[in-house]
Parts: sequence; C-alpha cells; structure tokens
Amino acid sequence: MSSRAVHSLRETRSLPNLWDVAAFLLVLGVVALLAWGSREMAATFVPGKIVPSLSLDPRHLPYYALRTVIRMGAALCFSLAFTLTYGTLAAKSQRFSPILVPTLDILQSVPILGFLSVTVTGFIALFPGSLMGVEAASIFAIFTSQAWNMAFSFYQSLKTIPRDLGEAATLFGLSGWQRFWRVEAPFAVPPLVWNIMMSVSGGWFFVVASEAITVGKTAVTLPGIGSYVALAIHRQDMGAIAWALATMLAVILLYDQLFFRPLVAWAEKFRVELSQARLAPESWVLTLFARTRFLGRALSLAGALPELLTERLPRKRRPRTGEHRHRGRPAARIMDLAWNAAFAAVALWALWKLARFVSVIPFGEVLSVFGLGLATMARVAALLILASLLWVPIGVTIGLNPRWTTRVQPVAQFLAAFPANLLFPAAVVLIVRFRLNPEIWTAPLMILGTQWYILFNVIAGASAIPNDLREAAANLGLSGWELWRRLLLPGIFPSLVTGLVTASGGTWNASIVAEVVSWGPTTLTATGLGSAIARWTEQGDYPHIVLGIAVMSMYVVCLNRFFWRRLYLLAQTRYRLD
Repeated sequence: MSSRAVHSLRETRSLPNLWDVAAFLLVLGVVALLAWGSREMAATFVPGKIVPSLSLDPRHLPYYALRTVIRMGAALCFSLAFTLTYGTLAAKSQRFSPILVPTLDILQSVPILGFLSVTVTGFIALFPGSLMGVEAASIFAIFTSQAWNMAFSFYQSLKTIPRDLGEAATLFGLSGWQRFWRVEAPFAVPPLVWNIMMSVSGGWFFVVASEAITVGKTAVTLPGIGSYVALAIHRQDMGAIAWALATMLAVILLYDQLFFRPLVAWAEKFRVELSQARLAPESWVLTLFARTRFLGRALSLAGALPELLTERLPRKRRPRTGEHRHRGRPAARIMDLAWNAAFAAVALWALWKLARFVSVIPFGEVLSVFGLGLATMARVAALLILASLLWVPIGVTIGLNPRWTTRVQPVAQFLAAFPANLLFPAAVVLIVRFRLNPEIWTAPLMILGTQWYILFNVIAGASAIPNDLREAAANLGLSGWELWRRLLLPGIFPSLVTGLVTASGGTWNASIVAEVVSWGPTTLTATGLGSAIARWTEQGDYPHIVLGIAVMSMYVVCLNRFFWRRLYLLAQTRYRLD
C-alpha cells in the first residue's frame, strides 16, 4: 500500500462517524439541561423578602428533580476532592493521621442538620444579595452526608495496598505523586465507586432537610424533590408523595445508566487479579464512546494527560544502605515533639471551653447524659449485628455474580435513596395499634437509612475478590463454611469494617430523628441520647445540645479508637490481597 493510501486511511479513521454524532448529542443534551437547571441558582435574594412558594403540581417535578441532581452533583465533586486529599493525608501522614482519623470520627457523628444551622449564615455572607449563598449551604449539607463515607473507604484502601504493588513502586523508583496516581488511587477505585453510589443514594435522605432552610425569620424553600417531599408530608398529600417517589425512581434509573453503570464498568479495569473475570460489567454509554472516532481520540488524549504529567516527574532516588537512618533524625524528633505539644494545647483549650459552656449543668445531669448514651449505644450495637447477619450473605452473593450486580444495582440505589422518614408515620401507627414497646420497636428506624452502607461495602468487597483466588477455592473443593472461613470472610473483611464504621456513625446520627417519632397528635419517645438531643433542640437549650453532641462524639471516637481501629489494624496486617 502506498504512503498516500495509508495517509488517506488514517484521515478517514480520524473523521467523525455516526457514533460521534450520537455521543455529541448526548453530551450536548446533558450540558444544556445543566445550564437550564442552574440558571436560577444565582437569582437575587435578600433575607426577609418573600420567596416564591413551592407547588405540588406534578408538572413541576422534572425541573425540581433537575435542581436536586445539580446540587447532589456539585456536592459529589466536592466530596471526591475532599476524599482524595483528606483520605490520603489520614492514611500516609504519620504527623496528621492521629488527628485526622479521630476528627473524621467526630464529623460523622455530628448531626448533619447541625452543620446546616451553623454554616448557612456564613454562606449567605459569602454571596450577598444572591440565592447562591443558600444554594451553597444546601450543597454543603449534602456534602456532609457523602464525604465521610467516601473518605473512610479511600483511607481503608490506601491502608491495605498489597505489598507486592508497594514493592514494585519502590523498585521502579516512583515518586510520591507517581505512586499515588499509578498504584494507590487505581487500587482504591473499585470500592470507592461503590461507596460513591452509596453516598449519592444516602444523600437523598438529607435532601429533604437541606432544601428548606430558615434564615432569620424567613424560610427559604429551594426548588427540589426534597422540598417537594417535605411539603407533601406537611400537607399529608399521599398522591404528591407517590409522584415524588416515582420521580426519584426515574432519576435514579437515569443516572444509573448515564453515570454509575459506566463508572462500574470502567472501574473493572483496576481489579487486582491474575486471571480474567468471568463476566465483566457492561455499559452502553461506554460502548457508545468507544465506537466514536473523533471523541474517542479526544478522550484518549485526555485520559493520557495524567500519565504524561507524572512521566515527566523525576524518579525517586533509592537511598544507600543506612542513609535514611541518620538523616534528619534530631530535627524530625523536635518537629514531632512540637507538633504533639501544639495539638495537646489546642485539645486542652477546646475541652476547657466546652467545660465552661456546659458548666451551668449540674454534675448529676452530666452523668445522666452519659447513661443515655449507653442506651443508644446498646441499640446501635444490636442493630449493626442484625443488619450484618442479613446483608453480608446477600451482599456477597450479589458481588460474586456480575450479572446480578447489574440487575440489583438500581434497586439497591432506590432503596438506599428512599426517604426513611416516610416510614416513620407507619411505624407509629403499627406500634400504637399492636401496643408494642417503643424502647425496642423504634430502634429499627435508626438503621433504615444506614444499613445500606454495609450492603454496598460488602458488594464492593466481594466483587474485588480476585477471580484467581475464587478459581483456586473451586479447585480445592471449598464450599459451605470452609469457603466462607478461608476466602469470602477474609476477602470482604476490610470493606465490611468500612461499612460497619460508617453505618455505626450514621446510626448514631439517625438516633436524633428516630428515637422521637410522631404522626398527628401521637408522639413516641425512646430513652436515649438521640431523643434527648432532639428535645433540647426543640427547647433551644444550647448548653444541653452541646453536651449531648459532645457525649455522642466521645462515644463514637472511643468506639472507633478501641474497637473499630483494632479491626482496621487486623484488616491491614492479616486480611490483605498479598
């Protein structure tokens, strides 16, 4: 073939085809929808003026759904940036890790509505005269429902990197930046993708509260599905609630097809295994872009950009024997002592300020608050055990079967996104009708929205078990309990610990709304720290509110440090893919 013919063939292959047209129309449609939905986000807003009211007319639901999706997408972008930075520092920095990990424990135990009430004034001040301040406060509230779970997942993945991958990175002399993008981040992608799905689905629960914000004496209701559901519940309009749930299902199916399913199929390339998987997940969106010519080449160049950037970085020089033992030891020791002293001083100052603020509370009441915390802790522990017994076998079964995964994935997302507070009135009616004990039967309401952390993480852990290990177990004839003991439980253990930690923090958080439930004139209250915080919040008793949140944070941090931390260390040392 002549050089002119070869050149002509290359030009033909680089020209756009029909698949390029279809992909371009898809991208253009998504961009146009986002632009149309965000046009009112920066509208003029002055605190105290009348804000347009929401309508329960179902014709407005597509627009409301688009506004909610934009907020959740923005929160997800911020959550991902937070995860990559915070999770990396917590896993790799010896100086920051003792601070960042307990801080993350505290953050996930602080009630999300507490973040909203504290930050809304600051965000409005950042955007004076614009509705963007209220939108930013709503996005931040959704961010707090997504970020902690993703950060814990990324932290757990970085702490359980297989030793052979780390040794290979050292032998090739990769710098810290190259090691992160070529070894650590790719290894963390599969479980992070599943936790992103869980975070987005779980964020739907808090959308209801984050889209209705009170600024002084003015209630600002942002257009969205969450505010629509809140208004429908307030007016007890079951038809509107049904329309909202149908719209939520449609939205979840759409972003499952356009976002999550391509993400799961793309993450399959980062699985750590020696043999090929039996059945890889598929996505028509990925297939569409793979068949394009022009867009395919543009995406290939964009995907190669990080590799080109890291390739130009200098390789890390391997130190000579004994060189690293003496370099900077006195200076590093002085820096560590100064850092620890500064951290201790800040911690003591914070404790002193907290003690002064709650000093108006008698000592006997302080002890009673710790007793209420024990009651809530007992409920949390029992619920985690029961949820694990239910969802671990189901999650493993789904994760080991890619065909089931693609079928169950949107169903699990919808169940996780289902606003659990819609079931609270039904629970009140059943408890009163059958004269059940509220101390026991209000407890399941605490885990309705957080049990999915266990399921999604177990699915991620089971799907990440290398296929060669599964084939080896089949060749050895392992089945029943032996298969679970030798392969399945060790394989999912790191992901299960992450799911339990995030579910535990979320259940503590949910106790504030689940230990006090009402429908009409009937209110049921269970003894616990959550119901006490809810009561003090209603009364505006700030010293008791601060004390309650501080005690809840102490319980969460102590449990994580003395129980979950030991399980994390066990996952890092014994149950690794080495």
